Amino acid sequence: MVSEKTLHFQGKNRDLNQLSSQIVQQLQAEGYKTQNTTAPLGLIIQAQKAGILRDIIAADRAFTIIIAGESNDFTIHIGIGKFIQNLAVAAVETLLLTELFLAVDIPEMLWTRHVEGELVKQITQIVG
Repeated sequence: MVSEKTLHFQGKNRDLNQLSSQIVQQLQAEGYKTQNTTAPLGLIIQAQKAGILRDIIAADRAFTIIIAGESNDFTIHIGIGKFIQNLAVAAVETLLLTELFLAVDIPEMLWTRHVEGELVKQITQIVG
């Protein structure tokens, strides 16, 4: 089972680098450890929440957010995947596509869907 949400925005005239920075700032304010890079497929953000529950439920998992497109027509993909330690080094498109979104078990999927829903709301508010 793979968890991925796709948000598509048109006519927003947003600077995607600035949008990426705003999303990173929001995640960091909520206690997420983040890393980001630019790759051929778009701007990539990984966010991993620390804490006891996080340590119990697959500590190598992270939310991966990919922002791709142009300022007036862009897509944001939000998924759960493996936390790639050196995201900046792994900016090869074929590697990223196979590693970003992984299958997860049912208890983790339920937790993920709840947190993912909150991320979708926050990103939609940031986009405007």
